Amino acid sequence: MPSPFGPAPDVAVAAARELMRRLPALSEGKMFGVLVVDDGAVLAAFSGMLDGRWHVDGFVGPAFDSGARDSFWPAGEAELGQLEAAIRALDPERDRIAAELARAEAELDALRVRHRERREARRSRRGDPSLADVLDHESRGDTAERKRFDAAHRPVRDQLLARAKQIADEQARLAAVRADRSRHFLHRLQDTYAFPLRALFAPHEPPGGAGDCAAPKLVAHALRHGMRPRAIAEFWWGPPPPTGDRVHGTFYPACRGKCLPILSHLLDGIAEPPPVWEQPRGELRTLFEDAHVIVASKPVGLLSAPGRSTRDSVQTRLGATAVHRLDLDTSGVLLLAKDPATLAALHRQFENREVDKRYIAWLAGDVAGDAGTISLPLRGDLDDRPRQIVDDAHGRPALTEWRVLAREGGRTRVAFTPKTGRAHQLRVHAAHPRGLATPIVGDRLYGASGARLMLHAEFLAFVHPHTRQRMELADLSPF
Repeated sequence: MPSPFGPAPDVAVAAARELMRRLPALSEGKMFGVLVVDDGAVLAAFSGMLDGRWHVDGFVGPAFDSGARDSFWPAGEAELGQLEAAIRALDPERDRIAAELARAEAELDALRVRHRERREARRSRRGDPSLADVLDHESRGDTAERKRFDAAHRPVRDQLLARAKQIADEQARLAAVRADRSRHFLHRLQDTYAFPLRALFAPHEPPGGAGDCAAPKLVAHALRHGMRPRAIAEFWWGPPPPTGDRVHGTFYPACRGKCLPILSHLLDGIAEPPPVWEQPRGELRTLFEDAHVIVASKPVGLLSAPGRSTRDSVQTRLGATAVHRLDLDTSGVLLLAKDPATLAALHRQFENREVDKRYIAWLAGDVAGDAGTISLPLRGDLDDRPRQIVDDAHGRPALTEWRVLAREGGRTRVAFTPKTGRAHQLRVHAAHPRGLATPIVGDRLYGASGARLMLHAEFLAFVHPHTRQRMELADLSPF
């Protein structure tokens, strides 16, 4: 069986397209999947729940034991609801105390302002000796007023602060109890799955939703009923998620963050191992070299710097340090430094946005417009590394300028000028609905797999840290 982490096989794609013809429009997008088994039968599944239900006619059920879940989960949810209600019941008193403390602080602020204004007025009158006694009397009056205010408000304030701490402590205690009970019920549920879910992710907790994706449901169901899996395909159906990293009707490989340990366990001896992408396709060439820097042309499939699973990289082959990174699947101009001082100086140029970069890409569709700027903040997808997602609240700023170069055969050739250097920035900005809404051709993470990712770093310009000469290096796109 082909690996579920690679391109979907044709037989599974055909079965998935048949399922697509029967699926209704959804108000909320979801991942669906099909599994072709050895006798040609086709199983279908959806990730998580569909319309609030785990069981829907025509689809395999969840991988956990529904009967066992029903024996404790409703009571567990009721218990957790009671704990949450107890936490929220303390909110009104907490908010009242906060309001009273805020009012008292506002009164104190007003008193401070009055005293400051009086002090400034007295300062302007200090030049008249005849007013010395009057001004001293006024000053003593302000001091006495502040003491009376403190004497009147401090006991009440101390009582309010003490009660606020009691409430905070009680809410923290109830929250800890709720978290502990929630973890207890979750572990009971996880222990009913058709595979050793917790053991597969040990010593860490399984990610949220692990085991509920379409692929694990399909494979677990097939094996439980004596069917041998033959080919699998998963696709997104409906509007994109808030992160915008899924496109309606597009096929995606199984996610590695949640599904790799599970599917590797279930399909051991059945499916091919996950594809290894660290296979350089092309020649590593040197475009420029002196005593301090190297500018190289990186081929597709070669890391810029050593990774967790392989040491082979541009950095190790050339014996210099990569100043920036190109994605594994991206080719083109890469800058390396031969010594720490040069590296630090070049890093400052990147941080100050003094380095000019240009990428060439073919996009898998006709892009609307001819040029523009994309600003979408990015962060890593914690459940599916190395994917990046758009996150307006927690993402790091990412800015890309783009310009159409050509349109041909339903595709668009684009020049990208990144103004920031976030991981997968151009790939996400191309694919995201709020970006160009058109993934780069061959993008196995954000579009559809192909012979290669059609993204190439064509141009790089920087100031040489030692000669102070502006260096402009080009490596024309191979496509």
